[in-house]
Formats: sequence, structure tokens, C-alpha cells
Amino acid sequence: MNIRPLCTAAIAALALAGCATSSPYYGSTSPPYGASPAQCYDCGTVVRIESVGTPRSGATGAVLGGIVGAAAGRELAEDESKGRRNTATVAGAVAGAAAGAAIERNVAGAHYNVHVRMNDGRIVVVSQKDLGGIREGSYVRVYNGRAWLR
Repeated sequence: MNIRPLCTAAIAALALAGCATSSPYYGSTSPPYGASPAQCYDCGTVVRIESVGTPRSGATGAVLGGIVGAAAGRELAEDESKGRRNTATVAGAVAGAAAGAAIERNVAGAHYNVHVRMNDGRIVVVSQKDLGGIREGSYVRVYNGRAWLR
């Protein structure tokens, strides 16, 4: 028995099966006119976006961070010469001010309440720090505690 034609036919069948589409719409990702799309349980349309809180400048955090940084720098360089102690104090103040400002901006900044009318009619409100391109009327998916553009 000659096995070569049988192997060739099997390889050709596998190659042609790889060309088949899994979409019932043949080349289009959307259903044809009149057909209903597959339902997404956690998808919906944004109906309202509220800005909650005010963005912080970070000035208070910078001042407090600078004081703590200066004290820490001075304490660490206490046994050194006076010039090194002053340099360490200034360096600690600068580093502490930068860290304090960043912490205040990230912790106490504004966030958004995004109201989404889900496909099944219920309203879901998620709170998130950034919108990521979401606007009123955007079609989104709600998961992991936030809305994501679809």
C-alpha cells in the first residue's frame, strides 16, 4: 500500500481547514442588517460622568515633605562636618518636597463617577481616577471595578 498519497491528502485537508473562518458573517465582525449581535452582560452605554473632588496642586505635601526630608537629612549627617550636614539637609528637603507633592497629588486627586446604562437596562456607577478616553455616549464594558472602552 502506498502511504504517500494518503499523507498528502491529510496535509492538504489540514491546510484548507486552517483557511476556514470561525465567524458566521464571513469576513465581517458585525452581524448583517436585521440580525441581533451577541449580548454582552457587562457592557453598556455611558449616560453621565461626574467629576468628584478637586485636583490638588501638591503644595501642602511639598512643604510637609520638605520639612521631614530636611530633618531626616540633618539627622543622618549629624556626625559629619558642618558643610556635609548642610548639604544633606538641603538634599533631604528637596527629595522630601518632591515625594510629598507626588504623594498628595496621587492620594487626594479628583476622580470620576461614571454612570453606565447596561444592555439589560440597569444603571451601574463606577468610580475611577482616569477616564481613558471615555465620554458620555461611549460604549463600555464594566469589569474590575471600572469602565473600559469597547
